[in-house]
Amino acid sequence: MVGKYPVITLCGSTRFKDEFIEAQKRLTLEGNIVISVGLFGHSGDDEVWDGMDEGTVSKTKEMLDDMHKRKIDMADSIYVINVGGYIGDSTRSEIEYAKRQGKEVMYLEPIE
Repeated sequence: MVGKYPVITLCGSTRFKDEFIEAQKRLTLEGNIVISVGLFGHSGDDEVWDGMDEGTVSKTKEMLDDMHKRKIDMADSIYVINVGGYIGDSTRSEIEYAKRQGKEVMYLEPIE
């Protein structure tokens, strides 16, 4: 397959940084263009929030949520990093958004 690569956006809690990186590598080697998160606010990028007042943190989180929905818009499908079956509220809203946009939804771990 040369020239046409499916585009997949990764979704899930940023506390699963290692799983995001592993999925990105695997999906890329399988011939996909992978769009991921810009930072791992819950596991390793804590300095991003240092010095921000509550209002700025809130606006930044709102911007990041909106940006992730735009990443979903660019993708053919999403791949949910649901370690241990965990899907938080933000990820749940991204899944619902993707479904409304007609995107395929795939999961790291089977959904019960």
